[in-house]
Amino acid sequence: MSETSEKRVFIRTYGCQMNVYDSERMAESLSKAGYTTADSADDADLVVLNTCHIREKAAEKVYSEVGRMRMLREQSGRELKIAVTGCVAQAEGAEIQRRAPAVDLVVGPQSYHRLPELVDRVERGERSIVETDFPTESKFDHLPEERSAATGASAFLTVQEGCDKFCSFCVVPYTRGAEESRPVASVLAEAERLAAQGVREITLLGQNVNAYHGDAPNGAAGSWNLASLLKAMSDIEGLDRLRFTTSHPKDMDEDLYQAFADNPKLMPYLHLPVQSGSDPILKAMNRSHTAAEYIEIIKRLRTIRPDMAISGDFIVGFPGESDQDFADTLKIITEVNYAQAYSFKYSPRPGTPAANVEFHVPEDVKSVRLAAVQQLLNEQQVAFNLGCVGKTMSILLEREGKEDGQLIGRSPYMQSVHVMAPQHRLGQLVDVEILSAGANSLKGQILMAQQAA
Repeated sequence: MSETSEKRVFIRTYGCQMNVYDSERMAESLSKAGYTTADSADDADLVVLNTCHIREKAAEKVYSEVGRMRMLREQSGRELKIAVTGCVAQAEGAEIQRRAPAVDLVVGPQSYHRLPELVDRVERGERSIVETDFPTESKFDHLPEERSAATGASAFLTVQEGCDKFCSFCVVPYTRGAEESRPVASVLAEAERLAAQGVREITLLGQNVNAYHGDAPNGAAGSWNLASLLKAMSDIEGLDRLRFTTSHPKDMDEDLYQAFADNPKLMPYLHLPVQSGSDPILKAMNRSHTAAEYIEIIKRLRTIRPDMAISGDFIVGFPGESDQDFADTLKIITEVNYAQAYSFKYSPRPGTPAANVEFHVPEDVKSVRLAAVQQLLNEQQVAFNLGCVGKTMSILLEREGKEDGQLIGRSPYMQSVHVMAPQHRLGQLVDVEILSAGANSLKGQILMAQQAA
């Protein structure tokens, strides 16, 4: 135990932005049970590993980390409690107990609102607790209302969870469950509280965030979609910027296109995964769209917002992927011209349909194809950044940089921007002239008219 009576928790987060949000809410839930946040596992009474199961490597990292926590417990002589949460917990609950008996508690992503209760059971001596059933009640109804006052200038806000698309490579429908949208009133209330704390930019999160739907608030008739929610949030005092991620091409609707045209607070940046440029592979992935349909979405967006920056995801080496299939992927990357994108080798996830398909692509072929994709994407990212030099952008200053007097902000297009500015400018939106660009960031100068502010 720690030297004081105060209990401390260290949460390590793996994977997506939704896991980041979940970890924040776990910390807030545990604070109600008397836990404060520790800076490291060395100073903690409870370690929570909030996990990702998208790729095999991510899952294996968890077991390695559990091993390190077990050694820390043994070497320190402290009664360090170990909990595994998130998607690995949901997918491999019993297997975690078998492979890593040092773990005291396993909690799936739909049950983390019960974490204080479950931790209390561990503290009272119960071991090997596995909570991975999908509860009948929504966790959204049980989250603490208050968010940490240390949120900063930008924040995540989960509005939708789960997935009904059943892409053949993906575990999300099995680990996060069916699509569920958070009530409109709950979302707006949390957004208002965040704005009151000084948050200037909110990113709405969901596995398929553009599938969001909820009953109109205050007893009004009808249903709201994501565009409706964004419109209402743009009226919240103090909020200057809105984003959302991750979207599915199938759920792009007319209202959302119009939102990009009409809502100046909605940033001209969209993360829209396509995964492959080959129609046969897209069909095998059960993506429910063709390459041409995806391209048409991008064209419409850029007609509406000519400055629209597109981000995406790509999987190379999907079972059965031929040289021609891969060439089609390079073709769609070239045609879209991404500002930024993620790319991965296909890794089979147990329980997904694709894991049982024959004709797996050899690892050496996957490696060659991944290198080619990443080279092209990196070239596009560098070109996009260089194209920003000489422009003036509105930058939200979010954190201190490594150099004295340096602050780092975020552009409308999600780039990190380095400027020299006093610390009191943190949390402000400033107009910045972009002076230079690198592969992953920009450097700029606050316009003279704003420097004295």
